[in-house]
Amino acid sequence: MSVAVAARTALAACASVSVVYGRGEAQVAALRDVNLQIARGDHLALLGRSGSGKTTLLHVLGGLLLPTSGTVSWKAEPLSTLDAAARGRARAQGIAYVFQGSNLFPNLTTWENVAFAARAALRPDADGLGPDQLLALVGLLAKADSLPAELSGGESQRVAVARALAQRPELLLCDEPTGHLDTDTGARVLDMIEALRQELDFALVIATHDPDVAARAERAVALSGGRLSEE
Repeated sequence: MSVAVAARTALAACASVSVVYGRGEAQVAALRDVNLQIARGDHLALLGRSGSGKTTLLHVLGGLLLPTSGTVSWKAEPLSTLDAAARGRARAQGIAYVFQGSNLFPNLTTWENVAFAARAALRPDADGLGPDQLLALVGLLAKADSLPAELSGGESQRVAVARALAQRPELLLCDEPTGHLDTDTGARVLDMIEALRQELDFALVIATHDPDVAARAERAVALSGGRLSEE
């Protein structure tokens, strides 16, 4: 951990976190003694091959998964001390996800997808950023009435970003957000996410297997066999 990161207030932190799936001989250690802090304004890449533990670490940081051992905290409060409902509120009002696939609701328009996320987070018009403004930020206001099936892969992923930002998150977790996109489209999506991070001032963590994607981040850590190391 760098001195600069340690000196800033951590949004999310892992302390000696391990995650084990299964029992007995079928046990698999997805994370092994991971220590990590995500500070306000961070742009961090988690670099690793498939199966290295990247998705598990994102789920732990976002409170979707409690560790087998160790402590994961959100704003200095251990998530293990919160019940499921309280963890859900913390996620909805502070943490947002963008997945490898856009995971849009297929029967809702792009506008309705974004509006649904805002309502679910109890932030229907946070800081004046309603669905129209968010779709404009990602350059897709003209597609507000389109269904996901009518969008390109890049457009779908941009809507997924707008939907995540409808929660007005302090931490955005992206799991291989360009994995299904061609190189040029993926680069444009990453450019857009970084521009929005600077404009809206959220911390960003991107899990990727691609060193070129990781090189865009201000800080990168590598995962291999569930163990973390600074790049």
